[in-house]
Amino acid sequence: MLDVDDAGLVLGVVGTGVMGRGIAQLAAQAGITVRLFDSRPLAAEEARASVGATFDALTTKGRMSAEAARAAMARLHVVAQESALAGCHGVVEAIVEDLRVKRELFTRLEGIVGPECLLATNTSSLSVTAIAATCERPGRVGGFHFFNPVPLMKVVEVIEGARTEPWVGEALVALAKRLGHRPVRAADTPGFIVNHAGRGFGTEALRILQEGVASFDEVDRILRESAGFRMGPFELLDLTGLDVSHPVMESVYEQFYQEPRFRPSYVLRQRLAAGLLGRKSGRGFYSYEEGRQRPVPAPRGPEGERRPVWVAADEPAWRDALVSIVRAAGWFPDGGARPSPESLCLVAPLGRDATTTALALEVDPERTVAVDLLFGPERRRTAMTTPVTRPGFRDSALSLLSADGTAVSRIHDSSGFVSQRVLATVVNIGCDIAQQRIASPEDIDAAVTLGLGYPRGPLAWGDALGPRRLSKVLEAIHAASGDPRYRASPWLSRRARLGVSLLTPES
Repeated sequence: MLDVDDAGLVLGVVGTGVMGRGIAQLAAQAGITVRLFDSRPLAAEEARASVGATFDALTTKGRMSAEAARAAMARLHVVAQESALAGCHGVVEAIVEDLRVKRELFTRLEGIVGPECLLATNTSSLSVTAIAATCERPGRVGGFHFFNPVPLMKVVEVIEGARTEPWVGEALVALAKRLGHRPVRAADTPGFIVNHAGRGFGTEALRILQEGVASFDEVDRILRESAGFRMGPFELLDLTGLDVSHPVMESVYEQFYQEPRFRPSYVLRQRLAAGLLGRKSGRGFYSYEEGRQRPVPAPRGPEGERRPVWVAADEPAWRDALVSIVRAAGWFPDGGARPSPESLCLVAPLGRDATTTALALEVDPERTVAVDLLFGPERRRTAMTTPVTRPGFRDSALSLLSADGTAVSRIHDSSGFVSQRVLATVVNIGCDIAQQRIASPEDIDAAVTLGLGYPRGPLAWGDALGPRRLSKVLEAIHAASGDPRYRASPWLSRRARLGVSLLTPES
């Protein structure tokens, strides 16, 4: 069994591309002797030189002493033959994502390394169980999935296949900690944690675009400035590259036997066929000049006529917030039980669209505009019109909502606006990962915040926004669309009814 604390620990790294050299760098810095092997001639030498240049840069910046850099470099050994991996206590492969090639490698390694040597795969998309299936000792094979760039992305997924022995998972957890990373344990399922949990952000944004609810740039503005994401989904798709993102979406969808929650969009397939790959091709959803995104100017807000404003909201605090906006702008609140014939009807629904809300309140849809207040009135505001909202009332609403300088996005009618839809989807998928026991609630949130850079993990975010709220959002969208992608996870619906945290594990 692998003793991670052994001062004489020797780790083999097979495949010295960007992932392999990142793993080797971490191991050498952690005091582990590393044997680098690559089947491509000179690749391992190039990788060692690259890691050395990284150490030099860290030394120049004062982040690493010259002595520590020399010692780390002395631990990096290039080996010319796979047979030189004999004597390694563990071997991590970071080669091409091809099941046949990985199986062949592990079969060869079994004839080289000792019987107690741990074999780990850095696969991001293949089944650890399938990789280990042709091994004589599949129990010593585990998943050890790092993220790019390895030294900066401080999370690693530890995956146990169907026949992985318990000591392997424990050893990989300990090794991750020695390397300075946060280990998160996952069952061997498609996408593991991070690529599974990340499905909701992009796929729901694409669905919103596909339905004509809002433009791609408006969706990005809303999710950045209202929900607090560092990048909008379409900026992220362009950065990753549509040639990378779309195949992953299709793969996860098919591996889960066409689970509706992960359904891809034809929008990406069309753009991929057109060669609009993102930054790498100079144009994706956005256009790029010298690698820099050309901004899409936000539409200028109209100067709308002042009118009396009748307010209704699904939550009392939201109604109070809208009334405060009306008064602060110097407009006149219509406090009647029913709106007067000339009043703008400003509503704040949860999950429902503007049409459904107007009809439920028995107010005139031609004078109705809905506002999303899930994230409060202080951030970018989203205004949603019915299909028959008159332009004059629309412009009045936009003028009122931007009177204090707050940015406003205008979208077409949609159950759940933009933020409500996307956040409910993200949280719901995170809840279902917990429901399926793929990972613990704590590890799900750690994986998502460290691996995807979300402001919060999906379960903590669900708690902050309110499980009952998000359950209502999903119920409303499901009722309106009939699409099973919006069915609530039992993990979410039960905890919403019980009034307990989504982070509460089952006893």
